[in-house]
Amino acid sequence: MSQPASRTRFYRNKRDGKVLGVCAGIADYTGIDVNMVRLMFLFSLFISGGSILPVYFIAGFMAPDRPYELDSETADERRFWQGVRASPGRSARAIGSRLKDIDRRLGDIEHYVTTENRSLAREIDSLR
Repeated sequence: MSQPASRTRFYRNKRDGKVLGVCAGIADYTGIDVNMVRLMFLFSLFISGGSILPVYFIAGFMAPDRPYELDSETADERRFWQGVRASPGRSARAIGSRLKDIDRRLGDIEHYVTTENRSLAREIDSLR
């Protein structure tokens, strides 16, 4: 059985790409607009005198294709995973904070339900 696709890995995006899908993959990975990535690549191509071109082709042949199961991501999921790639520590702290908040709210609900609450007891008895 194969492993699920990693959402924190760089993939070529041949479906949205022009040549090998490297620029589209960089855009997916970073969250930058694909046209901006292409312009930055062209700018670096002219600045480097063409020496960046072999790096592009090496990335195009070495990077795996984007798995189809990642195509069903929503925009929120894409933004979340781009944030994880950019700052995994901050993402982990944000998730921990959300879980603590959920735990606190569940504790409040549990406290409300388990304490002696005459009106709640009457409502439950009336439902029987």
